[in-house]
Amino acid sequence: MQVIKYAFQQHGDERGQLVALEEFKDIPFKIKRVYYMYDTAQGVTRGYHAHKSLQQILICIHGSCKIRLDNGKEKKIVTLEKPYEGLYVSNVMWREMFDFSSDAVLMVLASELYDESDYIRDYDEFLKFVNSKDGVKE
Repeated sequence: MQVIKYAFQQHGDERGQLVALEEFKDIPFKIKRVYYMYDTAQGVTRGYHAHKSLQQILICIHGSCKIRLDNGKEKKIVTLEKPYEGLYVSNVMWREMFDFSSDAVLMVLASELYDESDYIRDYDEFLKFVNSKDGVKE
């Protein structure tokens, strides 16, 4: 499994830092939805799903968290702790976000609008989808 982390260009001086993100330049898809998670309670794991077609970039813009990625064949854990780094999560990838620091803010840039029918929320169904001819990654 290939894990793709983007290091976004930072612009800074004595006033502070700025990161600007543009679709198809810094982000490999058109951004149709942005959301973020914060005040995640200690010990909570979020996610527990995959998407049939949606792609995402996850950026921990404050604090830190870990992401467990699973493509149905291998699993990897990636730590996000820099506000200028983004983790690409492709479609057909099970994800779990955990070990949030108390000050963590995890922002997600998504390639599609919310569509419940795109979610795979059962792990066994995810494995069946991955192993079916319909579950071919784009």
